[in-house]
Amino acid sequence: MTLNEAVLGQEYVVTGVDTGDDEDMKSFLFSLGCYSGEKITVVDKKRNLVVAIKDARYNIDPELASAITI
Repeated sequence: MTLNEAVLGQEYVVTGVDTGDDEDMKSFLFSLGCYSGEKITVVDKKRNLVVAIKDARYNIDPELASAITI
């Protein structure tokens, strides 16, 4: 399932990042620490998702969240 389907507050493990041919998006997610095997938690869902990766929180849009499988 994708990150868009995650339950608030539950910790998940990233199983993959599918950005198609968009290397910039893949590089951006990697720079956030979002890659296979990393733990991720959705902290808030409104228009965008607030996610916790390691000790940081990031605001990502639904398109980006749909590329992250958990």
